[in-house]
Amino acid sequence: MGKLTVLALRAVLVVLLAGSVVVQAVMVPLLVGDVNGFVSDLAYPPAAFLVTVVLGIVAAQVVLVCVWRLVTMVRQGTVFSLAAFRYVHIVIGAFVAAALLMFTLGVLMAPGEAVAPGVVLLVGGAVVAILGVALIVLVLRMLLAQAVARDVEATQMQAELAEVI
Repeated sequence: MGKLTVLALRAVLVVLLAGSVVVQAVMVPLLVGDVNGFVSDLAYPPAAFLVTVVLGIVAAQVVLVCVWRLVTMVRQGTVFSLAAFRYVHIVIGAFVAAALLMFTLGVLMAPGEAVAPGVVLLVGGAVVAILGVALIVLVLRMLLAQAVARDVEATQMQAELAEVI
Protein backbone atom coordinates (compact mmCIF):
# COMPACT_ATOMS: atom_id res chain seq x y z
CA MET A 1 0.00 0.00 0.00
CA GLY A 2 1.41 3.34 -0.97
CA LYS A 3 1.93 6.25 1.37
CA LEU A 4 -0.73 8.33 -0.36
CA THR A 5 -3.29 5.54 -0.08
CA VAL A 6 -2.55 5.06 3.61
CA LEU A 7 -2.75 8.80 4.21
CA ALA A 8 -6.08 9.06 2.37
CA LEU A 9 -7.55 6.11 4.25
CA ARG A 10 -6.39 7.48 7.57
CA ALA A 11 -7.94 10.86 6.73
CA VAL A 12 -11.25 9.15 5.98
CA LEU A 13 -11.03 7.17 9.23
CA VAL A 14 -10.33 10.34 11.24
CA VAL A 15 -13.28 12.15 9.67
CA LEU A 16 -15.60 9.19 10.32
CA LEU A 17 -14.41 8.78 13.90
CA ALA A 18 -14.73 12.51 14.60
CA GLY A 19 -18.20 12.49 13.03
CA SER A 20 -19.30 9.59 15.19
CA VAL A 21 -18.06 11.38 18.32
CA VAL A 22 -20.01 14.49 17.28
CA VAL A 23 -23.11 12.38 16.77
CA GLN A 24 -22.68 10.88 20.24
CA ALA A 25 -22.00 14.23 21.89
CA VAL A 26 -24.49 16.45 20.04
CA MET A 27 -27.07 14.46 18.12
CA VAL A 28 -27.95 11.89 20.78
CA PRO A 29 -28.94 14.56 23.33
CA LEU A 30 -31.04 16.22 20.62
CA LEU A 31 -32.60 12.84 19.88
CA VAL A 32 -33.52 12.53 23.56
CA GLY A 33 -35.60 15.70 23.23
CA ASP A 34 -37.27 14.50 20.03
CA VAL A 35 -38.08 11.05 21.40
CA ASN A 36 -39.69 12.54 24.47
CA GLY A 37 -41.95 14.55 22.15
CA PHE A 38 -43.70 11.50 20.68
CA VAL A 39 -43.21 9.10 23.57
CA SER A 40 -46.93 8.28 23.67
CA ASP A 41 -46.75 6.77 20.15
CA LEU A 42 -43.95 4.35 21.03
CA ALA A 43 -44.60 0.86 22.37
CA TYR A 44 -41.24 0.76 24.20
CA PRO A 45 -39.53 3.32 26.43
CA PRO A 46 -37.40 5.92 24.64
CA ALA A 47 -34.32 4.80 26.57
CA ALA A 48 -34.36 1.51 24.65
CA PHE A 49 -34.07 3.40 21.35
CA LEU A 50 -31.31 5.65 22.64
CA VAL A 51 -29.24 2.81 24.09
CA THR A 52 -29.55 0.90 20.82
CA VAL A 53 -28.42 3.92 18.78
CA VAL A 54 -25.47 4.69 21.09
CA LEU A 55 -24.31 1.06 21.08
CA GLY A 56 -24.56 1.04 17.27
CA ILE A 57 -22.31 4.09 17.12
CA VAL A 58 -19.84 2.39 19.48
CA ALA A 59 -19.79 -0.68 17.21
CA ALA A 60 -18.94 1.56 14.25
CA GLN A 61 -16.16 3.24 16.25
CA VAL A 62 -14.69 -0.14 17.16
CA VAL A 63 -14.55 -1.06 13.47
CA LEU A 64 -12.84 2.24 12.62
CA VAL A 65 -10.17 1.77 15.30
CA CYS A 66 -9.49 -1.81 14.19
CA VAL A 67 -9.21 -0.78 10.55
CA TRP A 68 -6.76 1.95 11.61
CA ARG A 69 -4.65 -0.67 13.38
CA LEU A 70 -4.77 -3.02 10.38
CA VAL A 71 -3.70 -0.20 8.06
CA THR A 72 -0.78 0.45 10.40
CA MET A 73 0.14 -3.22 10.20
CA VAL A 74 -0.03 -3.10 6.39
CA ARG A 75 2.24 -0.07 6.35
CA GLN A 76 4.73 -1.82 8.65
CA GLY A 77 4.55 -5.03 6.62
CA THR A 78 3.29 -7.09 9.56
CA VAL A 79 -0.30 -7.69 8.46
CA PHE A 80 0.46 -11.27 7.43
CA SER A 81 0.94 -12.37 11.02
CA LEU A 82 -1.17 -13.94 13.70
CA ALA A 83 -1.57 -10.56 15.43
CA ALA A 84 -3.79 -9.31 12.60
CA PHE A 85 -6.41 -11.95 13.37
CA ARG A 86 -7.29 -10.26 16.66
CA TYR A 87 -8.39 -7.11 14.86
CA VAL A 88 -10.20 -9.01 12.12
CA HIS A 89 -12.12 -11.01 14.74
CA ILE A 90 -13.08 -7.82 16.53
CA VAL A 91 -14.32 -6.30 13.25
CA ILE A 92 -16.43 -9.38 12.52
CA GLY A 93 -17.85 -9.29 16.05
CA ALA A 94 -18.62 -5.58 15.77
CA PHE A 95 -20.51 -6.11 12.51
CA VAL A 96 -22.52 -8.96 14.02
CA ALA A 97 -23.26 -6.78 17.06
CA ALA A 98 -24.32 -3.94 14.76
CA ALA A 99 -26.66 -6.29 12.90
CA LEU A 100 -28.18 -7.43 16.20
CA LEU A 101 -28.59 -3.81 17.31
CA MET A 102 -30.24 -2.93 14.00
CA PHE A 103 -32.58 -5.91 14.40
CA THR A 104 -33.36 -4.69 17.92
CA LEU A 105 -34.15 -1.26 16.52
CA GLY A 106 -36.56 -2.84 14.05
CA VAL A 107 -38.24 -4.81 16.82
CA LEU A 108 -38.55 -1.64 18.90
CA MET A 109 -40.11 0.26 15.99
CA ALA A 110 -42.47 -2.49 14.78
CA PRO A 111 -45.36 -2.33 17.25
CA GLY A 112 -47.72 0.60 17.19
CA GLU A 113 -48.28 3.19 14.54
CA ALA A 114 -45.38 5.54 15.30
CA VAL A 115 -43.28 4.12 12.45
CA ALA A 116 -44.51 3.00 9.03
CA PRO A 117 -44.20 -0.72 8.26
CA GLY A 118 -42.03 0.08 5.23
CA VAL A 119 -39.43 1.67 7.48
CA VAL A 120 -39.31 -1.47 9.63
CA LEU A 121 -38.85 -3.51 6.45
CA LEU A 122 -35.97 -1.23 5.40
CA VAL A 123 -34.37 -1.78 8.80
CA GLY A 124 -34.68 -5.52 8.20
CA GLY A 125 -32.92 -5.06 4.86
CA ALA A 126 -30.16 -3.15 6.62
CA VAL A 127 -29.75 -6.08 9.02
CA VAL A 128 -29.20 -8.41 6.06
CA ALA A 129 -26.74 -5.96 4.49
CA ILE A 130 -24.73 -5.63 7.71
CA LEU A 131 -24.59 -9.40 8.11
CA GLY A 132 -23.44 -9.57 4.48
CA VAL A 133 -20.54 -7.26 5.30
CA ALA A 134 -19.67 -9.49 8.28
CA LEU A 135 -19.60 -12.49 5.94
CA ILE A 136 -17.38 -10.64 3.47
CA VAL A 137 -14.93 -9.83 6.28
CA LEU A 138 -15.07 -13.50 7.32
CA VAL A 139 -14.08 -14.52 3.77
CA LEU A 140 -11.26 -11.98 3.85
CA ARG A 141 -10.18 -13.48 7.18
CA MET A 142 -9.94 -16.87 5.48
CA LEU A 143 -7.79 -15.33 2.76
CA LEU A 144 -5.58 -13.80 5.44
CA ALA A 145 -5.25 -17.21 7.08
CA GLN A 146 -4.14 -18.72 3.77
CA ALA A 147 -1.63 -15.93 3.23
CA VAL A 148 -0.20 -16.35 6.72
CA ALA A 149 0.08 -20.12 6.19
CA ARG A 150 1.90 -19.55 2.88
CA ASP A 151 4.21 -17.05 4.54
CA VAL A 152 5.06 -19.53 7.30
CA GLU A 153 5.63 -22.27 4.72
CA ALA A 154 7.88 -20.02 2.66
CA THR A 155 9.91 -19.13 5.74
CA GLN A 156 10.35 -22.81 6.59
CA MET A 157 11.44 -23.61 3.04
CA GLN A 158 13.97 -20.79 3.09
CA ALA A 159 15.37 -22.14 6.37
CA GLU A 160 15.64 -25.63 4.87
CA LEU A 161 17.28 -24.23 1.75
CA ALA A 162 19.74 -22.31 3.87
CA GLU A 163 20.70 -25.53 5.66
CA VAL A 164 21.29 -27.31 2.36
CA ILE A 165 23.49 -24.55 1.00
